Amino acid sequence: MPRATIDDVSFSDVPTVSVADVPEAGDGVVILDVREADEWNSGHAPGAQHIPIGEVPARIEDIDIDAEVYVVCRQGGRSLGVVAYLNNIGFDAFQVDGGMVAWQRNGLPLASDGDIPAKIF
Repeated sequence: MPRATIDDVSFSDVPTVSVADVPEAGDGVVILDVREADEWNSGHAPGAQHIPIGEVPARIEDIDIDAEVYVVCRQGGRSLGVVAYLNNIGFDAFQVDGGMVAWQRNGLPLASDGDIPAKIF
């Protein structure tokens, strides 16, 4: 049986939650940020796990299959495909509606790498 890829899945009925309904990352909860490294470095959700979208299939074992996985990108386009893919292979995944742009607009906490203040561009 061929291995599924992100391009093989349908986007209909992808479970979506608002940023206000995303629990804190921790026991049983993964916030998976699929943006590129420069986006991640400028600002991300505290405790989030970073795996750029192109690396998700190769790094699937890095994601806790027993956790609820909340997938976030900048505005929701990339996370949509990742959520459909993860759910297709047995994960319990949700798209974060509006991505990190909505996260920032809602005043939720941000972390950054380095000495610069966290900001979503």
